[in-house]
Amino acid sequence: MKQKKRDPEHRQTEILDLARAHGRVFVDDLAAQFGASSETIRRDLNALAESGALRKFHGGAQLPTPALENPFAVRLSEEAAAKRAIARHAASLFSPGDALFVDNGTTTLFFAEEMARYERLTVITNSVSVAGTLSGGNREVLLLGGHYWAEANETTGEPAIEQIKSFRVPHAVVTVGAIHPVHGVMNYTVHEAQISRAMIGQADRVTVIADHTKFGRSALTLVCNLKAVDRIVTDAIPAREMADAIERAGIELIIAGR
Repeated sequence: MKQKKRDPEHRQTEILDLARAHGRVFVDDLAAQFGASSETIRRDLNALAESGALRKFHGGAQLPTPALENPFAVRLSEEAAAKRAIARHAASLFSPGDALFVDNGTTTLFFAEEMARYERLTVITNSVSVAGTLSGGNREVLLLGGHYWAEANETTGEPAIEQIKSFRVPHAVVTVGAIHPVHGVMNYTVHEAQISRAMIGQADRVTVIADHTKFGRSALTLVCNLKAVDRIVTDAIPAREMADAIERAGIELIIAGR
């Protein structure tokens, strides 16, 4: 069967997803899978290595060594297909010229990779990974200063929160640890919840991007109540109680791929 040709950006995105799923990828395997020449695949790997997303070795590439030992990188491989679909659909809701907050998380990193196709964006983020992904082109990326947390490659704390308060933007895109029908949007760490909460407070519209596993769960720290959210982009319809709570809160529920 004739394989569908992909443009370099889409092919590199799929290569990165494969590396996250398997830890490493090989030139010969990728060439066969994509119906591309070995030279084409090597150029893809060079581009991904230059961006810091992969580290090359003879005959292939792998995730950077620190990331392999990092819980954040482990989470990147969890529900990866769902997160990619959510990110792609969420990116389609925005346009070149938009200004938005983007917090740190695995799903927002997928989102940043999809948004990198757009020009004239203004993005304010506490995620070093998101900032690096969106840097270049005709995009303005503002990386918040603060306490640096190496485990998730992010900045947090009062310095970052104070900087957030100096902006007013149309959109905030946040990812969360849990969405509860009564308690609302929650996260597992206080410092990350504080950043998301501050971004939500300074944005006109709030988009939560989260896979279906986050629904019906509770976590340590409240980010906001459901009424503070304008739309949720996810990969599956939540259970009845959760779906009813979303509807009562007036949230637009968007299922990726529909």
